[in-house]
Amino acid sequence: MRNAAMVGLALALGACASAFRTSPSPVAEPTARLMPSPKTIVYGNYSAAATPVLHVKSGDVVEIGTVITSTPQRLEAAGVAPADVETSLRDIVREVTTRGPGGHILTGPVYVEGADSGDVLEVRILKVDLAIPYSYNGFAPSGGFLAEDFGYAKTRIIPLDKIRNVARFADGIEVPLRPFFGSMGVAPPAAMGRISSGPPGIHAGNLDNKELVAGTTLFIPVHARGALFEVGDGHAAQGNGEVDITALETSLVGRFAFIVRKDFKLTWPRAETPTHWIAMGIDKDLTTATKIAVREAINFLVTMKGLTRDDAYMLTSVACDVSVTQLVDGTVGVHVMIPKSIFLR
Repeated sequence: MRNAAMVGLALALGACASAFRTSPSPVAEPTARLMPSPKTIVYGNYSAAATPVLHVKSGDVVEIGTVITSTPQRLEAAGVAPADVETSLRDIVREVTTRGPGGHILTGPVYVEGADSGDVLEVRILKVDLAIPYSYNGFAPSGGFLAEDFGYAKTRIIPLDKIRNVARFADGIEVPLRPFFGSMGVAPPAAMGRISSGPPGIHAGNLDNKELVAGTTLFIPVHARGALFEVGDGHAAQGNGEVDITALETSLVGRFAFIVRKDFKLTWPRAETPTHWIAMGIDKDLTTATKIAVREAINFLVTMKGLTRDDAYMLTSVACDVSVTQLVDGTVGVHVMIPKSIFLR
């Protein structure tokens, strides 16, 4: 087994080879672990003024745990046995009084040495594991895409079968598990102050992009020294749109490699899977978000693949899929899936 220094060096060298990888990273052993507790989480916001709870170097691999975004009372009222509610969640809800303006429980911030405004933070999602054997889905009159149709609140506890890799939604209905973190982000520009964890933006944050599973990479523009990465909002599975405002909400443990990139710039988050590159657009208006995502796809094809703008526009139309990421986070998200298989070299 390679030691931590060799792992970090290999990751850093791999990052310098090109702006986007063409093969997945190995699941390296972590150089640090960060588990959720009242002293290691931020409740509901991203901020350039946040105090880091962990310092790491570029290339380090970190194992980070997250807790379900809920309260013990809500989970128990929906049917979770008190013994099955995580102690860390009870401690956080009881002890953390500085909250908002959003509602997500985010582990961090992680300070990545060498990262500064104008850089890009490459976040390789090496591994994602379930931390508890249940999830919930719920809606309320205050949220959801069809709030006018569902003027009441309802929460369902949905068991997770890790061995069979399915969620038992109901008798005769099983949902394949595809766990990912709904929120992965960095601090916004300092001038924005403390922003809600709800809407995603140029800092990434609550993207709710179901493609960001283990084996994928998220590229986030950096706006503050150290980047100040936070993660949470664990999902066992989700459909594009996340229309009732929640997915299969659960607690997860992830393994991440953090790499500071100074060799290219980004305005909006981008991502890479083993089979696709992903361009993203975010705005309060769905049409505007879609135009941002399509323009980002064109920009990627021009700058990274050498196409003319005309050819990039045409290729996006004939070979790329434009999808609604989510419709319910205050700002909506759209992403463009650019298949790698269409490029012969």
